[in-house]
Amino acid sequence: MIMMRMGEVLVSVMIILGGLVALISAIGALRFPDVYTRSHAASKSSALGVLLVLIGVFLYFAFVDGYISIRLLLGIFFVFLTAPVGAHVICRAAYRSGVKMAGDNPHDELKEVLTANRHDAKEPPLSTES
Repeated sequence: MIMMRMGEVLVSVMIILGGLVALISAIGALRFPDVYTRSHAASKSSALGVLLVLIGVFLYFAFVDGYISIRLLLGIFFVFLTAPVGAHVICRAAYRSGVKMAGDNPHDELKEVLTANRHDAKEPPLSTES
């Protein structure tokens, strides 16, 4: 009986914490100035929020019903796998299309690497116009 209550408290804390992290992620996605920081807020912290909620639900079914849900495990796995990859692809597309970062960024290390790689491959240089 005590273990059941402790499990319910743990599940409740994880679900509430996941909701709060997702809320903070949404606020960050609205408040940050450029696509790079917004993408970071939308992918990293919202993925953490969703993972906490899904793990809480998984533990709820495990503690209360004694049921192990493969669908929830797959959901946890795919959120963990796809959220960072999606954010990386969005930021890479934004960078390659010339979207500027907010604030002063005096040194762009990635531009030097991409320019060197394009020079080696004899491709046209990157456009930095926005």
